[in-house]
Amino acid sequence: MSEPDENADSEAAGNTPGNGTPSLSEAEPRPWLPRHIDQAFLGQDGLRSGWRLLLYLAIRKGLLLLLGVVVYWAVPPDMLPLWADLIIEFVMLVVAIVPAFLLARLEERPFGAYGLPPGHAFGKLFWAGAAWGLGALTVLLFALHGAGGFEVDRLALHGVRILEFAGFWGLYFLVVSFAEEFYLRGYTQFTLTETIGFWPAAVLLSIRFADLHRHNPGENLAGLIGAGVIGLFFCLTLRRTGSLWFAVGFHTAWDWGETYFYSVPDSGSVAPGHLLRTSLHGPGWLTGGSAGPEASVLLFVVIALSGFAFDRVYREARYRSPDEIKPGARA
Repeated sequence: MSEPDENADSEAAGNTPGNGTPSLSEAEPRPWLPRHIDQAFLGQDGLRSGWRLLLYLAIRKGLLLLLGVVVYWAVPPDMLPLWADLIIEFVMLVVAIVPAFLLARLEERPFGAYGLPPGHAFGKLFWAGAAWGLGALTVLLFALHGAGGFEVDRLALHGVRILEFAGFWGLYFLVVSFAEEFYLRGYTQFTLTETIGFWPAAVLLSIRFADLHRHNPGENLAGLIGAGVIGLFFCLTLRRTGSLWFAVGFHTAWDWGETYFYSVPDSGSVAPGHLLRTSLHGPGWLTGGSAGPEASVLLFVVIALSGFAFDRVYREARYRSPDEIKPGARA
C-alpha cells in the first residue's frame, strides 16, 4: 500500500526550503537558529532521535493522563471488570499509536516505517506468528505435563460460553499485543536504533518489557527474566521479517493460549472465563510457581529452540533502519 506523498503536502502548505520556511528534514544549515541550538536539537535529517523519542514519550504520557480522566468519568462504576480492563487496554493502544502518527508527519516518514506496514495487516506473517506462538506454548505445556508438573482436570466452561470467552480473550489479547509490541518495538525501537543500533536498543527495550510485568500479582524474578527473553525473541522476529506482524500474532496466540485455552497463570494472573480446570504440581523452578509457566526453566529451553528454528526459517534480515528510510521516503 502506497503512502501519501508528505513532501507534496509540505510544498502545498508552503513549507519548502525555497520560500524561507525551513523543513525539519532539511539538510542545509539553519542560519535562523543560533548554532549551539541547531547542533543540540537538529541533525542532518531534522530533529535528533533522542529528542524525538522524548517527544514521543511526552505525548504518550499526556494522552494517557487525558484519556485516563475521560475513562474515569465515562465508564460506569457497575461495568463488568473484564470489559473495563478491555477499555483500559484500548487506551494503552491509542497512546502508543497516536504519538507515532503525529511524529510521522514531523519526520516526513510513512507510519509503516515503525513496524506496522498496512499492506501486511493480518496477512501471512500475522498468522504464521500465531501458529508459532500457540505451537511454542503447546510444546512448553506438554513438556511440563511429561515432567509431572501440569494436569488437566475438566472443562470449566460449557455451551455458548466457550465461544463467547474464546472471542473475548482473542480480542483482548490482540489489543494488548498491538499496544505492547508497538510501544516497545515500534516507534521506540526504530528511533533508538538510529542512536545506538538495533540490538543495543532491543536489549534495553526488552528489559523495559520485563519491567512492565513487575507489578503483576504473583509475578516473580524468573518470570520477569522470562518476559525479557521473550521480548528479545520478538526483536529477532522484527529484525528478520521487517515488521511487527509476526510478533503481534505470536504474542496474541501465546497469551490467549495461556489465559483461555490451557487456563494457566499468565504472568502471575489467573483470569476468569478460562476453558479448562488445570493444576500445576512440583517445585517452582519447574512450574514457575505463582507466576506460571512463563517462569519455568522449560520456558527458556522452548524460547531458545524457537529462536533457533526461527533463525533457520527466516534467514534474511529485512528490517529497514532509519538510515534506510530517510525523511520523505516511502515504506
